[in-house]
Amino acid sequence: MTETLLPPVRIGKAAVGALGMLSLSTGALESVVTPTLPLLQRELDMSPAEGALLSIVLLITGALVTPLAGKFGDRYGGKRILILLMAVVSVGGLVSALAPNLPVLLLGQVLQGAMVGALPLSFIVVRKNLPAGESKVAIGVVSGLFVGGGMVGTLMAGPVAEALSRHWMFALPTIAVIGATLLVHRLMPNDPPGRSDDAGIDWPGLLLLSGTLVTLMLVLALAPDLASRPLVLCALVVALAASVTGWVAVERRAAAPMIDLRMLARPAIWKACALTFVICLGTSMAVYLVPQLFDETGDGYGFGASATQIGFFLLPGAIAATLAGPLGGIGDRRFGSRAVVTAGVVLTAASLVALAAVHTEVWHLVVGKALIALANGLCVTAMMTSTATSVDRGDTGIATSLILVSRVLGYAVGGQLSGALLTAATPSGSDVAAESAYVTGFVIAGAVTASALLVTRTMDKGVKG
Repeated sequence: MTETLLPPVRIGKAAVGALGMLSLSTGALESVVTPTLPLLQRELDMSPAEGALLSIVLLITGALVTPLAGKFGDRYGGKRILILLMAVVSVGGLVSALAPNLPVLLLGQVLQGAMVGALPLSFIVVRKNLPAGESKVAIGVVSGLFVGGGMVGTLMAGPVAEALSRHWMFALPTIAVIGATLLVHRLMPNDPPGRSDDAGIDWPGLLLLSGTLVTLMLVLALAPDLASRPLVLCALVVALAASVTGWVAVERRAAAPMIDLRMLARPAIWKACALTFVICLGTSMAVYLVPQLFDETGDGYGFGASATQIGFFLLPGAIAATLAGPLGGIGDRRFGSRAVVTAGVVLTAASLVALAAVHTEVWHLVVGKALIALANGLCVTAMMTSTATSVDRGDTGIATSLILVSRVLGYAVGGQLSGALLTAATPSGSDVAAESAYVTGFVIAGAVTASALLVTRTMDKGVKG
């Protein structure tokens, strides 16, 4: 049977504007946890390790949803899957808004993680319905509004949580997401489904990867409490090893694996994955520790900052991350990817070590966090560019999925390690972690990040323009 390809339906500015509003509202919803994490820990009686789990569970869901979203979008139509994912995100936002305790809030964040897969789908919809030149502009607008939404969420979360309640800081952006989703549904034309993938979906690989990530999070989150129960900890470690072994075996035999591990044999790919994991691990430790130190009320350290103040203190870092993308692209063209990644690694490691040594003034943390965010953005941009140009066009999606999993693992391990350090250094009956835990965390993060230089020196220089 011959498949008839219909010409795309040209979309107007209103449809692009609706996608932009959706991107802005999802960016705001995604970012409300970071500045208010200390407040959430107090209100829900969470340990630092549990707080770290809350801060990264959305990203884990996103890593699992994103490759499926692309396949389903091709099979059933990008708009249809986008609307379904945003319905899941809206439910997740409402669950988070109504959550009375940590387990329910974690469930809400798991559902909200569908937004990570929804953003690339919006790009696909735009590309199907606009000429190349106009689609680039539209994608730039949607991407920029997502980043802008992140800044809005960072700034509004604290004031809303303190003036109203933590429930409203989830509810308000969720209401905006629901409204924007309805506009997209009304204004965006349907895109025709593509050809079905005969190989189908790698469900066993997805389930085993989910089990691996969940077990890893449990091991890292519960390690401080399970130190006195080594048998339970050993059982979790064995379960983790079994999940990893099973996942690798399934992916190597699958006709269309969710993540093609054979590509890891390519030097450019395994180096990019190793660098992504190490750099994101170091960065995520700063992402978790800096807001905690702003909130801390120790003797001679910490600032007792409110959630509103923490949001303002984190804003320069969000701005630096926004600028890092275009700066990384310019640097890659002019100096090559190896130079940009090396500079980013050195800047990140130096900033982390500096934070370990000097953290007695607010500006120390503000500047250090901003430099780390800038350096991380430079590294990610250069590595993605280097990876995309080192494989065939048909392998770009596979290579990107490997980078995504490496990124998630780095953020997950770094965040949970930081939470475990603070949990272990908090005396029973106290809410104040020892200053040595922060120093140790920053030093470990700096040392791990610096180890990336062993890999960067073997990278190709990259193309200079």
